[in-house]
Amino acid sequence: MTVSILNIEQISLAFGGVKALTDVSFSVKKGSVFSIIGPNGAGKTSMLNCISGRYRPNSGKIIFDGKNVTDLRPNDRADLGMGRTFQNLALFGHMSVLDNIIVGRHHLLKNNWLTGPLYWVSGAQKEELAHRRKVEEIIDFLEISHIRKSIAGTLSYGLRKRVELARAMALNPKLILLDEPMAGMNLEEKEDMARYILDLNEEFGITVVMIEHDMGVVMDISHEVMVLDFGKKLICGLPDEVMADPYVKRAYLGLEEEEEDILQLEGVN
Repeated sequence: MTVSILNIEQISLAFGGVKALTDVSFSVKKGSVFSIIGPNGAGKTSMLNCISGRYRPNSGKIIFDGKNVTDLRPNDRADLGMGRTFQNLALFGHMSVLDNIIVGRHHLLKNNWLTGPLYWVSGAQKEELAHRRKVEEIIDFLEISHIRKSIAGTLSYGLRKRVELARAMALNPKLILLDEPMAGMNLEEKEDMARYILDLNEEFGITVVMIEHDMGVVMDISHEVMVLDFGKKLICGLPDEVMADPYVKRAYLGLEEEEEDILQLEGVN
């Protein structure tokens, strides 16, 4: 039986009188790609914000890697192995690509104000080299060596998305949360990003929870898909099962009930 790395138990979230999430429960298997889909305003990003710690739910529990992290801050969740990218880019635009990625390694440094003097005497150089090697591995993996010294704010949107993914990978995560990683990309950029997501899942063993509107990509690379609508879970299962659901057909394929009936009749005949 596959172990779950993330368990969401009856999460509810409200802003004033507006309910963003209502009793949502699901689990994500370790080593899988899990996608959350739904129309705008369905609560997808709110759910990611609850998982990452940006929002604290009104009720429910978030269990990550066997630990209850519901009340932990985002930094504490990062320390446990949770990475995140954002729908709107959150890079340091004035910094180089290399420096942006190195920032992602900051929480892994052993230095602090108490151990600082001893740290620099004993292990600074060795640790610095180890972090540099990891950063270079990520740069090679995402094929961004040619822009390593470029200022992040000057890059194209697609490349900035790739740099943000690199910074999330630099956290050395067990789980990575991707909020619309392909939004605003052209077809070639989407194909590249889909390949990187698959590879980081298969080669690095990182579990992925992803919000994405491109249904073709979602169905191609996901192991499981969950549909949210008005803050409630409608269906969760294998991609083919989800795509066979009448609601999903109407919402994402544009099929009306009459058209579905005709297609069913044609299939019978």
